[in-house]
Amino acid sequence: MRGFWSTEHVKAAEDRLLARTPEGALMRRASFGVATVALELLGGRRRVGLLVGAGNNGGDALWAGYFLRRRGVAVTAVLLDPDRAHPAGLAAFRRAGGRVASELPEVDLVVDGVVGLSASGPLRPAAAAHVAKVTAPVLAVDLPSGVDPDTGVTGGPFVEAHTTVTFGCRKPVHALADCGDVRLVDIGLQPELPGPDLMELEDADVAFAWPVPGVGDDKYSQGVTGIAAGSATYPGAAVLSTGASVLATSGMVRYAGQAADAVRARWPESICTGSITDAGRVQAWSVGPGLGTGLSAENVLRYVLDAGVPVCADADAITMFANNPDLWDARDPDTTVVLTPHDREYARLMGEEVGTDRVAAAKRAAERFNAVLLLKGNTTIVADPGGAVAVNRSRSAWPATAGSGDVLSGMIGSLLAAGVYPLLAAACAAHVHALAGELAADGAPIPASSLMAAIPDAIRSVRAVTP
Repeated sequence: MRGFWSTEHVKAAEDRLLARTPEGALMRRASFGVATVALELLGGRRRVGLLVGAGNNGGDALWAGYFLRRRGVAVTAVLLDPDRAHPAGLAAFRRAGGRVASELPEVDLVVDGVVGLSASGPLRPAAAAHVAKVTAPVLAVDLPSGVDPDTGVTGGPFVEAHTTVTFGCRKPVHALADCGDVRLVDIGLQPELPGPDLMELEDADVAFAWPVPGVGDDKYSQGVTGIAAGSATYPGAAVLSTGASVLATSGMVRYAGQAADAVRARWPESICTGSITDAGRVQAWSVGPGLGTGLSAENVLRYVLDAGVPVCADADAITMFANNPDLWDARDPDTTVVLTPHDREYARLMGEEVGTDRVAAAKRAAERFNAVLLLKGNTTIVADPGGAVAVNRSRSAWPATAGSGDVLSGMIGSLLAAGVYPLLAAACAAHVHALAGELAADGAPIPASSLMAAIPDAIRSVRAVTP
């Protein structure tokens, strides 16, 4: 599992580490890591340009230039604020034969040392003008300049990095924005850090958490998932949600709704009924996709919320909560609910836009509703009421297609039914959903049904990393 730490926590940890470290030692250690990655990216080529801002980020770039010069690389630095350039770094760079110029010559690699974690907002005009002329790959120091370190937001000109070298730990920007290939350099910071502010599951984590039947299991003990989705108008939502649940685990799926005939025809292994009251006992419900928002749909939602089992509420269920807040009172106080809005559904539900800080938005909603909140997007944010946050970066944009969310809700429901902890269930489902989309797309557009069909391959893929 990867952890990500906020700027506030990183700075406090760095202060503690600096207090017991010889002056300049940490910067030289970090800069040596930048130089090492730069040499790898150069692949035998010998020309590097440095864009050097004021302060420590610029100092990191200058010291990296010093180490590169000692390896025979031709290095030219542009000082964006010469009077505030890092004194020790600049002196070392000059001693090693580094060249200072007003413009970068033709180079094979550019090191972005414009601004670091302390900066906010887009690049200033002078820096933006230099960045606009860059044609070589960019190696960013700690983060691409002009990108907010805690939200990943860009409000104007910014650096597009091929690779980013970060020090001590990953920061939220590395999960929330495109930083290229992120390389982590150990500077001894980890013992000074608290628990991570964000986490990202890796394949091995998902493989460990994903339900695997044992020799004593049967179809009931593995979890029975209820699907309350679809309608005469939108039967496809029911087919997709049910199919995703069938493919995600090895238990039983019960479907209840107007699309029973369509679901039965596509998924004969599912138990189908036309009425929610006839569905039978389940361990979790997935409700909402294609359900509609009329009185009959409200009655279905009330029934599900009062059933005393975990619920994944998606699509029309979220719209009904927004239209009629009293519906939330139908929930059994002990019922776990996972809400899965996209940005527009979030705005309806919360009465406010998501805004630039998506993590903070997800945490607000999770706390207000005392529920797990999965905020869909290119980077999916999963927050629980206690403040824990997981992120999942999309592997491509191809899964952003009609019905993709129906597939995700069915997967979450199946994991809840199997007893997976709600935050983990949502994060694992998002991880496998993204991987299934990548496998199905293979660089081309796909319908949600193809994404759904790739779920078993995605599960096999994550399980392949385990011994």
